[in-house]
Amino acid sequence: MAGTVNRVILVGRLGKDPEIKYTPSGTPMATFSLATDESRKDASGNRQQITEWHNVVLWGKQAEIAGEYLRKGKLIYMEGRLQTRSWDDAQSNEKRYRTEIIGDRFTMLSSRAEQGESQDSAKASAPQPTQPAPEGKLEDEEDLPF
Repeated sequence: MAGTVNRVILVGRLGKDPEIKYTPSGTPMATFSLATDESRKDASGNRQQITEWHNVVLWGKQAEIAGEYLRKGKLIYMEGRLQTRSWDDAQSNEKRYRTEIIGDRFTMLSSRAEQGESQDSAKASAPQPTQPAPEGKLEDEEDLPF
């Protein structure tokens, strides 16, 4: 069989602040939801905004950085892979499934104004294109991936 690819790239806004937990061995894990939007025309020709919610999991240094810097509403670029896990629900005795994005790296894309700088300085500087941050590194507005 030929090689396969499991790669996800998302640009979206956090639906909640990251929740940080630690494994028994002390490895940090961050979880949060990420919203992506798409605009479509319905059958009547009216534009509708469709929001898709993604469950994100980060591990190690990425989880620590997310816990320190990411907040609800922040725009981020995320790379990772899809993973589906299953478990038996103790209350309903049914098998449950959850598909998650296991994040490899992320880059904050929020504007300087959203990061707490004055509106004037945010208007004075336009975003400059760049590549996504390497794992464990955050970049500012001037380092947007597009």
